Amino acid sequence: MRIRVALAGNPNVGKSVVFNNLTGGHQHIGNWPGKTVDKAEGTLNYKGNEIYVIDLPGTYSLTAYSVEELIARDYIIQEKPDVVVNIVDASNLERNLYLTLQLLELGANVIIALNKVDLAEREGIKIDTKKLEEKLGVPVIPTVAPRKEGMKELLDAIVKYARKPVKRRIVKYDEKIERYIGEIEKIIEGKVGDLDKRWVAIKILENDEEIKKKIDKSLLSKCEEAMGRMG
Repeated sequence: MRIRVALAGNPNVGKSVVFNNLTGGHQHIGNWPGKTVDKAEGTLNYKGNEIYVIDLPGTYSLTAYSVEELIARDYIIQEKPDVVVNIVDASNLERNLYLTLQLLELGANVIIALNKVDLAEREGIKIDTKKLEEKLGVPVIPTVAPRKEGMKELLDAIVKYARKPVKRRIVKYDEKIERYIGEIEKIIEGKVGDLDKRWVAIKILENDEEIKKKIDKSLLSKCEEAMGRMG
């Protein structure tokens, strides 16, 4: 089985170390097409599976305000990797989970590599990984990348959930925002290709210019009219 894996995470969470641990010497560093941003990709074989890994640019969000954000978001949308491994810094959990929630909204098949658990413990932080799994609805694998701890468990999870994707948990907003999302979803139903309609609705509400470019102008007008009527 060939499995395509994208590594996503904030800058300085140990993403490159995880990438090197997984791919070893079987990697290639180039540039993203038309960009000066590094593109790192590699392969490995694990339990009879050929696993292709791409290290997405480090980013704090997927709002497409920067080249790195746009590259990461477009790759997940267009290439649809089998698994997105979200490397999260256990010592800075709250800030890191903002990207996690955006990945879930995007509809990605997410596995969390909870990295730097040793650093978190030294700072007196103890994370209940089972509770975190329950809250987010995705697998959480504790790792210490420099010592290669958790890499086998991470690979086992990649193979397992590539075959049987995790059923993502929907991030719920307050009642008013959910009404807006629901109304826009009705308008764009079946008209945004293979993009996730809920995610597109959220991006329209956020006035995301990159997403608005992908949508028919008359459709956008209907969405704006609906939002106007709802106040």
